[in-house]
Amino acid sequence: MFAGVDIGGTTTQVVLCDDELTVLDRAGTTTPAASGGQAMINAALGVLAQLLRRTPGRLAGAGVGAAGVVDSAAGRILVASDSFRGWSGFPVTATVEDALGVPAFLDNDVNAFLRGEVSSGAVRGEPDVLGIALGTGVGGALWAGGRLFAGPHGAAGEIGHIPGFGDLACTCGGRGHLETLASGRSIGARYTDRTGRRLTAREVADAAAHGDEDALAVYRDAGAGLARAVVMTAGVVDITTVVIGGGVSRAWHLLEPAIRARLTEEPPVSGHPVRLVRARLGADAVAVGAATRARLETTPGVRAEPTPEGRRGPSGPERPHRVGIGS
Repeated sequence: MFAGVDIGGTTTQVVLCDDELTVLDRAGTTTPAASGGQAMINAALGVLAQLLRRTPGRLAGAGVGAAGVVDSAAGRILVASDSFRGWSGFPVTATVEDALGVPAFLDNDVNAFLRGEVSSGAVRGEPDVLGIALGTGVGGALWAGGRLFAGPHGAAGEIGHIPGFGDLACTCGGRGHLETLASGRSIGARYTDRTGRRLTAREVADAAAHGDEDALAVYRDAGAGLARAVVMTAGVVDITTVVIGGGVSRAWHLLEPAIRARLTEEPPVSGHPVRLVRARLGADAVAVGAATRARLETTPGVRAEPTPEGRRGPSGPERPHRVGIGS
């Protein structure tokens, strides 16, 4: 079996997968983000221990997906948000390996999200995919030629922090980034700017469902911004598919029409349409992607990502890499 752990700022999700990456069991807990790295790992390991007690099998490896900037090769958190204490610099994989006695691997959460959707989700087996996670922020990841492409500095696919989407200040310190249009935080803020009412992104979606024109306009702007980012990415790396997940994607009925309308108006330079899909794995995506990484790294000669026909071809171990900022 392979364990996958998703350590978020609020909750930690743990899954156990079999050799075909089918989820055998899952459980979650509150992330003790203010109590330090060891407390966060202990919380995840406690949940995993429960799953192992009730699921027969042998644990062969564990993967962890975490928000922020991570050094995948060293298995450490490089930079974390202010909501985490004692997390930056924490040796995640060494701590997990010492506790479990099996190999462990670390990925950025959005990279793990995309890996999960390619392995067993909405874009199973597709070779060229842009993954977008819409949460508190906007995270991105790139799948190219059938494998994760992080780039030399770990920033490949990070469309949430490219400029050209207005002039509003972004949480990263820049201005006019896609995140200022399409993140959950920004959707709420833009609605407040228009109406003076303070609502969450989910509440704005509920208002839009009841015909609130300001709420509808905010989601149309978010969809248009996402479409423009898709076209920009397609013009650089010729992606064929985009998968969108994260909490904001629950308002798919609002986002999808706006994205498709703008893609029709401004299609990719290739002239070929980009396939747009909603993520399928939901809350499991990051954890399943982390388990997928563990399977790939610990099973020489076996490919963790299925082909479109579901066959598994030969593949060597993936070279460790640095990954970029998630959501």
